Amino acid sequence: MQKLTTAITLGVLGFGLAIAPPSLATEASRVERVSASNIATGNPLERGRQLYEAGRFAAAANAWENAAQGYETQGDRANQALSLSYLSLAHQELAQWEDAKDAIARSLNLLQNDSESIVLAQALNTQAQFLLATGQPQTALETWKRAQQSYEQAGDVSGALGSQINQAQALQSMGFYRRARNSLDSIAQQLDTMPDSALKASGFRSLGIALEAIGDLRTSWDMLKKSLTIDEAIGSKNDLSPTLLALGNVAQDYGATDAALDYFERAEQAALNPLERIEAQLNQFTLYVQVEQWSKAASLAAQLQRQLSELQPSRRTAYSTVNFANNLLAMNLQGQPIDRARLGELLANAVQQARAINDPRAEAYALNKWGALYLQNGQLNEAADLTEKSLAIAQTIQAADISAQSAWQLGRIQRQQGKKQPAIASYTQAVKALQSLRKDLVAIDRNIQFSFRESVEPIYRELVALLLDANPSQENLAQARDLIEALQLAELDDFFRQACLDAQPRQIDQVDKNAAVIYPIILPDRIAVISSAPGQPIQYHATRISKAKAEKTLRELLAALNPVSDNRERLRLSQQVYDWLIRPGETQGTFKETKTLVFVLDGLLRNIPMAALHDGEQYLIEKHGIALSPGLQLLEPRSLQREQLNAITAGISESRFGLSALPSVKSELKEIAELLPSSTLLNQEFTKAALAEQVANRPSNIIHLATHGQFSSRQEDTYLLTWEGRMNVRELSDLLQSREISQNAAIELLVLSACDTAAGDDRAVLGLAGFAVRSGARATVATLWPVKDRAAAKLVTEFYEALKQPGITKAEALRQAQLSLLNDESFSDPFFWSSFVIVGNWL
Repeated sequence: MQKLTTAITLGVLGFGLAIAPPSLATEASRVERVSASNIATGNPLERGRQLYEAGRFAAAANAWENAAQGYETQGDRANQALSLSYLSLAHQELAQWEDAKDAIARSLNLLQNDSESIVLAQALNTQAQFLLATGQPQTALETWKRAQQSYEQAGDVSGALGSQINQAQALQSMGFYRRARNSLDSIAQQLDTMPDSALKASGFRSLGIALEAIGDLRTSWDMLKKSLTIDEAIGSKNDLSPTLLALGNVAQDYGATDAALDYFERAEQAALNPLERIEAQLNQFTLYVQVEQWSKAASLAAQLQRQLSELQPSRRTAYSTVNFANNLLAMNLQGQPIDRARLGELLANAVQQARAINDPRAEAYALNKWGALYLQNGQLNEAADLTEKSLAIAQTIQAADISAQSAWQLGRIQRQQGKKQPAIASYTQAVKALQSLRKDLVAIDRNIQFSFRESVEPIYRELVALLLDANPSQENLAQARDLIEALQLAELDDFFRQACLDAQPRQIDQVDKNAAVIYPIILPDRIAVISSAPGQPIQYHATRISKAKAEKTLRELLAALNPVSDNRERLRLSQQVYDWLIRPGETQGTFKETKTLVFVLDGLLRNIPMAALHDGEQYLIEKHGIALSPGLQLLEPRSLQREQLNAITAGISESRFGLSALPSVKSELKEIAELLPSSTLLNQEFTKAALAEQVANRPSNIIHLATHGQFSSRQEDTYLLTWEGRMNVRELSDLLQSREISQNAAIELLVLSACDTAAGDDRAVLGLAGFAVRSGARATVATLWPVKDRAAAKLVTEFYEALKQPGITKAEALRQAQLSLLNDESFSDPFFWSSFVIVGNWL
């Protein structure tokens, strides 16, 4: 389900990332300083602005085309250029890219001898937006820098700051996330020095929305609260509702439902126009549906239905209508009665509105949801017809986000119709559209923002299920394997709210000829397992079992790993999972020559230590080294250089922030120092600044952190503890990547001792994978749950002792350390040794 957000102002005017329709009011007022002709009431520029802000982009384009012609006749080059710049914006909204390109080129041609004009700054902003939208972020960045200079020369603070924010968007598109974040931090500092004003409040609001989009909820919240405080202090009512709506969105992202509802209600009360009021009510309605407060949802639905029917046609009206209908569909899926006929009328009306204002994007979106209603009703032919129309329009205007949803929906329809090959083709089309969106998934229109769990993950899983039906061919197995890898990458992108990982397709033959990769995936009716070993055909086997039953078994096994549990029950459950994942491959001889088993795990399987799986006679770790991987495409195949081992170690042994003391950390770090050249930061010495200094200046390739920490499926809840407080995964990433490192000085191994996965979080190990890939280290050793620090200290010592041996892989070193505990009566229970896992490069 979607939540609405207020449109934030683009760099066209100053503030905001290029991710939502701009408001042109401020820029129009600037033009008045250029030409007094705009003071007249009802001038054509103002008429176009009003139409644009109402979401009637085709009408706005027509008004600005007429304005440009009129100003050309009058010889008013400045306003002609401004009209053409605005015209380009309208064409961009309508995905009329050639017309947009032509309009902005004409505008800039008129301004080529006017280097200090505010209109030039505006036109450069428009051109940069066009360049970013058409996949030219580097050129967009340079153009926004020129726009910033023009705004600064004209003394326009708002425009200059807005251009800087848009530069951060371009940097993100190119993958320079640290630079982008530094830029946003710099803007925040500039705003702090300004006196309170509507401009300052607007700046903080735009920064908050931008930071929420990239997943930095804590800082986003701080920026939005500053905006609200300023608005209230200066008595500004114009921006109060948008700020409250944005705060509600962040509270909803945090999972604070009551707080989110409170902000949405306040946004409704502060709204100055019907559309702002409806957007706040729609967000309330979405939350009511999500938390199953059916009586409140039904009451608000009646009110929304009436109000939506009274709005003038526009894109925002069409989107609001469709999102309202989408929530009604969700209510119906959860057994709540709705008037299907009235719902059909709503969606048909949204399509008609979109056509009336000549807005193909809104039309494609409405057609998609109309098709979803027919699909829910079981009217497959009608559903297919509407969905195909949506897909055709989306592809024509290059709207990859809507293309992905419509291709997925068409695939589901075709699957129900028994058309397997066309369904595979449609699903494949949906995946390609998603992959083309990788860098933009967090920046698409929030009205149709994808939920990973609802709108991305199922596409991959359903296509894998189709490919693995019956007796899959080697071609289908290879495609399914690649999809599982792509799903891992997409999930990490969602975790970080950024496409921050560079992927290079690799097969196990290219990485390690003594390893095999096992890809289990939990499907609704089976556990499917693909095994890939060097020089062998891809192997496949499946166990028919419902997803619910499989997950019940996995939860029972995880609980049974507690040392006080019944050993016989633990072995029974462990053998069950072994039979699902390993035994068929052993029977087929897939792992006969294999030293290391590499698991690309799915769902709840990530929480299970593969080392503790049992074949009835021995544990898996007794036969193979074991590694976890978020996908070979993220792996840099390179072995650790043993003769150059050098460590930075840090830890906290004392109780801190209410967490228990870890007394063995002192001896753990001391023993590492005796084994390897190392520097040590203990207790008060272990601060972010001190660690950063060590990382930047000490030529080490191992970093060992012995401290409390937590892995979570939520990025903001994934952290390590330093003496001064939490260090989240982003901060650790920035710290570890802060030095310009050569290939020889890279961080080969990050060891996180005493960390654990968040209790009750089925996807918590995603945080471990996130730490592993975002840290920049080639491999990460960590624990799935906290173990006695004496056991951890012993295992870590044995691990480093083994790691010094020539020719040994990191996975084998960890295996030998785990076997040393398995053979120690004090720590032989798998609880003590199976928790340790290696993620990433096992060589």
